Amino acid sequence: MRRILGFGTYDTAAHPRVEVLLGGLRRTPGNVVRELDEPLGLSTADRVAMLKQPWRLPVLGGRLASRWSRLAAGSRRFRGSRKPDALLVGYMGHFDVLLARLLYPRTTIILDHLIFASGTARDRGEDGAKARLLSVLDRMATHCADVVVLDTGEHAAKLDGSIADRGVIVPVGAPRSWYGAGEAAAAARADDDGARDAERPLTVVFFGLFTPLQGAPVIAQALRLLAERGAPVRALLIGAGQERAECEQILAGSPAAQAVQWRDWVDSAELPRVVAEHDVCLGIVGTTDKALDVVPNKVYQGLAAGCAVVTSDTAPQRRVLGDGAVFVPPGDSRALADALQHLATDPAALRDARARAAAAAAAFVPEQAVAPLVDALERRRREEARR
Repeated sequence: MRRILGFGTYDTAAHPRVEVLLGGLRRTPGNVVRELDEPLGLSTADRVAMLKQPWRLPVLGGRLASRWSRLAAGSRRFRGSRKPDALLVGYMGHFDVLLARLLYPRTTIILDHLIFASGTARDRGEDGAKARLLSVLDRMATHCADVVVLDTGEHAAKLDGSIADRGVIVPVGAPRSWYGAGEAAAAARADDDGARDAERPLTVVFFGLFTPLQGAPVIAQALRLLAERGAPVRALLIGAGQERAECEQILAGSPAAQAVQWRDWVDSAELPRVVAEHDVCLGIVGTTDKALDVVPNKVYQGLAAGCAVVTSDTAPQRRVLGDGAVFVPPGDSRALADALQHLATDPAALRDARARAAAAAAAFVPEQAVAPLVDALERRRREEARR
């Protein structure tokens, strides 16, 4: 039996990656998973905003001190016979992994390093000294861990050469709730022949923080083109952030304004159902360095929800998704519009895209997604037994 403790200030509602890892480990025979979690209450956007407004950093420091004191006190429950064999430090655990190493100096520490802080800051317009400082933080965090979980080979290549053998590539996957929503939606549309017209348009959903890697302005331009062509497409855009105002400006005063609905926020418990009610889930189409390195949450979630998925044709997405998605060149609004119009006007194409997405989704249920991590932990156990 392997005892695993989820540890840190993560928030599974805001960052489902942690839920996938813990859920997959729970579903793996031989594992007992418990959690010691004190959510920080700050989103990724909040943390990045602090880079631009350093006077807000005391807010982060104060919250960290409060949560860490609770984590330290709570760790007393996991000593002696309840001591974990491994700690999984959840997403955005750049600081938490330092505390984990302090509290459990001889325990295997797994760091879910889904993002490099420096890369995220650069993607959102920060560079120079701040990005270099975050590079130091990335280095400290990854060197503190015995196992570093990353999502793509491109991210694994960013690890220092001295610890490259600690990297384990685990796809982001999607929580079981997304698969449940997809199954319910599929049952409801059992008789859907895929035909779409003005009375029953193709429904498209995008959700995110409108950051540069997502390429939301490209999506807005594609929706404008589709409306100008008279294509039977209706879209729901969910979220707010850095590039939303630009998207609103692109769509303003065009026929697309009538075909696009906006929602600032959808609760994480409701989001799977909302997405599953649509024909197409959009991934990302940005052109930044980070956009070319990731396979985003929304792609896995869209697959699980039973949607056809349209996303950018990048090396990691093509490699991971195979033929499970419809690919378009990054930054190409016309190609995106063409792909959506094809799905809206060819019933067979929509049915085929959905079928390919469903087949791909089966590989990313939590217990399948964590298989590389389970293998890495087993190898580590055998190596320690030989010492």
